[in-house]
Amino acid sequence: MKRLFPTILACLTAIALVAGCSSGGNEAETTQPPPPVAKEPVSKEPAQPPGPTGEKKYDKAPEMQIDKNKDYQATISTSMGDITIDLFEKDAPIAVNNFVFLAKDKFYDNVTFHRIIKDFMIQTGDPLGTGIGGPGYTFEDELNNGHKYEPGVVAMANAGANTNGSQFFIGSGKEVEGLEHVPNYTIFGKVTGGMDIVQKIAAVPVKANPQTNEQSVPEQPITIKSVTIIEK
Repeated sequence: MKRLFPTILACLTAIALVAGCSSGGNEAETTQPPPPVAKEPVSKEPAQPPGPTGEKKYDKAPEMQIDKNKDYQATISTSMGDITIDLFEKDAPIAVNNFVFLAKDKFYDNVTFHRIIKDFMIQTGDPLGTGIGGPGYTFEDELNNGHKYEPGVVAMANAGANTNGSQFFIGSGKEVEGLEHVPNYTIFGKVTGGMDIVQKIAAVPVKANPQTNEQSVPEQPITIKSVTIIEK
């Protein structure tokens, strides 16, 4: 995520990676991509509630439904292949519960990967496909939970502290490790199968985002066909 939204970019522009699921950081000079942010790229406000929603929207975050004594995995079937993720239900129960709820309600079906930066991350989860959409609610962060930002990491994208919704990103290359300097994104899973698919998606041709000029918008849509949750 190399260039993000002007506002959060001002805060994280140099070293952070948080816009659209990625936005910029505010550490001196860094070639690191802007962080994964889930908010309006041209907004002058810092952290804001989720923007417009798609067809599905909810009044509040889901009640806790997962059993932390079980092991949860997810298979994300995309238009380019399947990605298997081990979910960290014990270390990030709120984020995992949210992901499982949305997946089972088919919220992610037909949603696109709207932001792609090859050696950084691929971002999705926005029903609008613009980087500003969400489920209509936010929930709190679960940071410093024992996991690290590395290729294959699955973490929430947000617009600031405690503004998580539906958008998330998957680390596709070493640049995602730079998020260790700005650990604002809740890590809730890790790719255990299909990393080749993640990198295949990360390598698709991209064009400039008309609002930020960041080269991160896929030239052809890449979609999530479905998300299947497995409980063990």
